[in-house]
Amino acid sequence: MNRTPVVFIHGAWLHALSWESWAERFASRGFLAFTPGWPGEPGTAGEVRASPESLADLGLDALTDHYADIVRSFDIAPVIIGHSVGGLIAQHLIGANVGRAAVAIAPAPVNAVPLPPSPARLWTPAADGPADPLVTLTPEVFRELFASTVAAEEADRLFERYVTPAPRRLLTDLGCAGAVRSPRAAADVANARRGPLLLISGQEDRLVPDAVTRAVYKEYGDSTAVTTLKQFADRAHSLVVDSGWRLVADHVLGWLTERGIRPLPEG
Repeated sequence: MNRTPVVFIHGAWLHALSWESWAERFASRGFLAFTPGWPGEPGTAGEVRASPESLADLGLDALTDHYADIVRSFDIAPVIIGHSVGGLIAQHLIGANVGRAAVAIAPAPVNAVPLPPSPARLWTPAADGPADPLVTLTPEVFRELFASTVAAEEADRLFERYVTPAPRRLLTDLGCAGAVRSPRAAADVANARRGPLLLISGQEDRLVPDAVTRAVYKEYGDSTAVTTLKQFADRAHSLVVDSGWRLVADHVLGWLTERGIRPLPEG
């Protein structure tokens, strides 16, 4: 019998392996879990850090098309779960009626909601002079902005296993450094026919603050489609990979059950 697929989309500065625990958890509940990487992404974060050139020219258009093709390839419409930029893509796709349901975790903002300021200028890297095509995190910046609610030892382990450079072109498409946002950095928030959407924020997130996700949630206020907001206290942008990941994953599983979305479709 065919099972319900779940497609996980990772965000900037993380590798597809960031979903490994989620994929195992969802598979144990009977879902078909898929964690496809970005186009050209090597198999581990270490390989990306050693040879990141394959990601250097990746923009939001190519990334969105890549995942749209994957989601459309299934006989059963998948659930789409995205983190950060992946959360933006999940909203774009479900707003276009691609996929059965979507979960956007600490998502990069859509439409007119502004990108947050960052003390390390990650969302707004300097645009003056010749720019490196990749924006790289140091372990110190990762601990400060991504994993600020976990111990330094855990943050260092997470960095080693999951952290990669991000393409500057992608950040430009998101509107960084004063650039005009790509049309793909948008979602049809008024679509009443789309599948249900769950927005999740960490209230200690320094990259995509809770206030930004709440502002995105308000964008959906005129739609009669199901839109839910869940806020996790004392959680940072690393909430999908740090030691508290299971609490978030199990909330998503419960929300899917409440929406009638189960591993084995009825009929």
